[in-house]
This record gives sequence, structure tokens and C-alpha cells, in this order.
Amino acid sequence: MSKLLSILVVVLCFSTLQCAEKKKQLEWWQTEVIYQIYPRSFKDGNADGVGDLKGIVEKLPYLKQLGVGCIWLSPILKSPMADFGYDVSNFREIDPIFGTMNDFDRLLRKAHLMGFKVVMDYVPNHTSNQHEWFEKSAKRIPPYTEYYVWKDAKYINGKREPPNNWLSSFGKSAWEWNEERGQYYLHQFAVQQPDINFRNAVVYEEMKNNIIFWLSKGIDGLRIDSANFLIEDEQFLDEPPSGDTFALPDEYLSLKHPYTLDRPENVEIIKDWRKIFDQYSTKQKPKVMITEAYSNVKNIVPFYGTEAEPGAHLPFNFLMIIEVGRESNAQMLRDMISSWYDNAPRGSWANWVIGNHDNPRPATRYGHFLVDGLHMLQMLLPGTAIVYNGDELGMEDTLIRWDETKDPKALTAGKLRYHLVSRDGCRTPMQWDDSINAGFTTYLQPWLPVNPGYFKVNVKHELLRNSFDLNITHLNIFRDLVKLRRNIVFQRGDMNMYVLSEWVFALTRSYPDHATFVVLINLGSEIAIPNIIDQRPSLPEYMSVVVPSVNSNYKHGEIVSTRKVFLRPKASVVLTTSEEEVEAANIHPNTDEKKEKRHPVSSLFEKLGYSETEL
Repeated sequence: MSKLLSILVVVLCFSTLQCAEKKKQLEWWQTEVIYQIYPRSFKDGNADGVGDLKGIVEKLPYLKQLGVGCIWLSPILKSPMADFGYDVSNFREIDPIFGTMNDFDRLLRKAHLMGFKVVMDYVPNHTSNQHEWFEKSAKRIPPYTEYYVWKDAKYINGKREPPNNWLSSFGKSAWEWNEERGQYYLHQFAVQQPDINFRNAVVYEEMKNNIIFWLSKGIDGLRIDSANFLIEDEQFLDEPPSGDTFALPDEYLSLKHPYTLDRPENVEIIKDWRKIFDQYSTKQKPKVMITEAYSNVKNIVPFYGTEAEPGAHLPFNFLMIIEVGRESNAQMLRDMISSWYDNAPRGSWANWVIGNHDNPRPATRYGHFLVDGLHMLQMLLPGTAIVYNGDELGMEDTLIRWDETKDPKALTAGKLRYHLVSRDGCRTPMQWDDSINAGFTTYLQPWLPVNPGYFKVNVKHELLRNSFDLNITHLNIFRDLVKLRRNIVFQRGDMNMYVLSEWVFALTRSYPDHATFVVLINLGSEIAIPNIIDQRPSLPEYMSVVVPSVNSNYKHGEIVSTRKVFLRPKASVVLTTSEEEVEAANIHPNTDEKKEKRHPVSSLFEKLGYSETEL
């Protein structure tokens, strides 16, 4: 009897361990890199100068080669394109400029067959003023009468004025007079983008049904655009001045926005919508909800919700865009990273964004040579990496003249100030090769000019250079990092940060019974020779290079001293305590040569004229 009891106890313990292991299993959105595609600029499949769904299908093999696991599509729904898809005129139709619903179904089917997850943009804060709802609301046709935020005018000395001083994030008043209805409507973005009235129960249900429509089609998740704009103060009070002396009176930054932005009601909406995502999730096919909100960390992390009432799986973390710049030193970088982990709820999953379609590209913001170091951080910090198409190449912004400007935000700012806010520069076509228009389109004039440096910075060029071992490239480094982050150390390991000097930042990742990895980044403009072992004595005297930046002059597998790691200005490197971990990660499966073992003072130091004693 006791023997049988022992067997039962063993079985029970094994089952318990299995259950515990299952609980620990990470979801796909925690392990995969999310790759943002700006469809207008990714690949033109029908030679009209604008990217489309057929073009995306054509380039799926490239994304597979890149190693990313999820593609996120910026807006492709029917739209007059006043804000290039963020002004939706029908939430359940594909815009003809991108293709048809059949084209979308084909993309979804092929992407799933190739192992990709597909996430779409959902823009709920507003619609196009050409949406049927708005046209009927302007005519006061039930039930659309209060689908939008309408307010009567104020009259001062007989002159019609907007109901309050609220400003559009694009600049100028957030109120536009509608002659047909005889009232102002709110638009927190372009004039053509009237705000939906989320306090109206009928339109609220309509917006929920749109989510259900797309989840039912089989997509793997949605990114909720402008999630912190959804609800406004019911009293419509004037917003206070910001005190920003550089902002013009009609610019968004001239006011604080307590009545239109970051309202707690927005979080309640997201928590309510999360129930829909959970309803359509299965064990095999979990759905992800992502929220976008440009704000400080304390306003963003509430979108996670609570354990009892969960919200977004991934509230986008823009701290690397908002708080890090060319002037940032190692301490500032450490503080920025800490601020997210310190404020996020216990058990939540982090994410890191360094570029997107709304901000200058990382290579433009921080400089070409720091791109690899930023990708090392983004990929190897605990959390999910969200990458913008082209950043893997180190693409830079294109200078767009006033007569070439398309961005409505820039057009609103005017000729003298458009360059300060224009998003056109980061939205120019993807650079595939050195043929006409960088291989983006055979049409003579694409919708935005191609970066003139495309003959040098393009996918084909970077792949060829790596194939012939002429040079390591941003693209190759990116692919190595994507492979490396699949290691259990980066998915489940602990993390420590070190400020080795004013300009040298270090990150370590480790996991029991596995190798320890070290990321070193020189943010400065001078040569640095940091000593990481003094800060972490448990490290060995020598470590192996896993991923070097393009400007580091290190090679894969090179042995370096942890007391004297030579870093050029803006250079970065990932080191490991075990070469076996490098081989297990299959970072360089095509390399047959034996890795060269170097003396701690490598030939790099010798070339520069340093000796052991001088170092």
C-alpha cells in the first residue's frame, strides 16, 4: 500500500511540475520580435508608386530570413488618406490603394503558413469626416446624432468662437465649425478626423463590434492607436498654459492637457476591450492587445490593468524615443530603463520601441554608429522588441522639401516650421536594392522620394557584403540579435545594469546553469576601455564576443579581457562566458573556420600602438 502511495505521490509531483511548467510557458508575443510595416512604403506590388498588400506578400521570405515572428500592419482600412489611413471611412473594408479583402486574406493565410503572427492597427479615437457615421451625425439622423463630440459655439461681441481653448495635436484649434449641423465638432488630430463620442453607448458598441470583426477573421491582435485620447472631460473646461516659451500660442505644446489626454476613463475602456481579446483567444491561438500612448511612464503603465481586471498585454514603451537622445549618458540610460521596471505592475511584461513611423529614425536621432548598440538593448533587455521596417538596415531620414511634403501635421505647421514636425522623412520607401527607386517600385515617382543613399544602404547590399565577409552589417547584426534573444537567458534570465563611466553602459543577463552575457555600449565620442569585472567580480577574466557592432573592429568568437574591453566611440559589443552558447544559438552556421583565440591585448590594440603595460 505504501509503495502504491509513493507512486501516486511521484505522479502527483510530476503532474504538479508539469502544470507549473505550463504556467511558465511564454506567449508568442513575449518571445517573438514584432516588426512594424508601414504599407505605403514597404513594397509596391502593382507599380503605382504606393506600397500594398501584394508587395508585403512578396517580401514575406525576407521577413522569414530576418527572423521576426510577427508583422504589425499600419492602417490599411478604407480611407480618404487625409492622414494616410489614420482617418478611417470604413472599419471593415480594405482601401483599394492597398488591395482588396481577398488580398488581405491571402496575406493572412500565407503569413500564418510561414509561421508569422499578424497584428493590425485599430484607430478608435476618430474616423474620417467622410465616414457614413459622420455624414449622418452632421444631419442629426438617429442613432448617429451623438456619435461624435459636438458643442455649441461661444459668441464674444457677436463673433462666433470655439467652445473652449482646446488645441489639436496637429496644431491650431481642436474645434471645427460644421455649417450643416450648426455646431463645432472636436478633432484632436487633423480637421478631417472628428473625435468619436465614447460616452455614447451605441457608438461604443459599434467600436467593440469592429474589434470582434477582425479577431473573427483570424488576425492575432490589434494595436489600439492613441489610446490616451479616447475620453475628454465632460465639463469642457479650458486647458491651462504649459509655460513652454518655445511653443507658439496655437501649438499643442503651449497647453497642458488634463482634460483631453491621459484620462483614467481610457484605461477602463481598454480593460473592457481586453475581455473581447480573451474571449477570442485559445490556448493554441492567443490574441494580443497593444496600446499606443505617448506619455510619461506613470500614465502608460496603468494600461496594463490589474490581475483582477487585465488591460493591454503590451502598452507601448516609448521611453527610448522620448527620454533618450544624443546628449544621454550612461546614467541617464540606466535611469530610463529602471523607470519602466520600477513603475510597471508586478508580473507585467515589458517592451522596447526605438523607432516607428511617427519619429525620426534611430540612425538619424542618435547617429549611424550607435544603431547596433540600441538594437542590442532593445533585443536583449527583458521584454518584447518592436521594430520599424528599415531600422534593421540603419536607414536614415530623408530630407523632404516643402513642395514634396505630404504629412498633414507638417502642412498644418506651414512652410516656416514644417521641418520641425514632419514625419515624412522616416516614412520614405524601404530600400531593397540599388536599382531604380531602391527596388521599392518600378513607377517613376514613388509617393515619397527614396533616400538618395539607397545605392549603399539597402537589403541586397548588406546581405552581399556579409556573404563575402567584406564587413559585418547592421542587417547581419540585427539577425544575430534576433536569434540570440531566443536563448533562455534572454527570455527568462535576470538583468543587472552598470554605469562603468560617464559614457559606458553595461547590461548583464544570466540564468542558472547557463552562460552569462554582457552588453557594453560606449555612448561617448572618445575611445573607452571599461573594466566590467570590477563591477561584477563573478565574471571570468576572459569572455567571447557574440555580437560586435559594425564599428567595434571585433570578430565573432574573439576572446577579450573583461578588465580591458576596447570600445571605439559609439561602439558596442555582446560578450558571453561560453562559446558553446554561441554555437547553440546557431549565430553563424555557415562559418567553417575555427574561431581565432586572441591574447587579452588583441591585435586591435596592437594596431593602435598600445602595449600591455599602457593598457
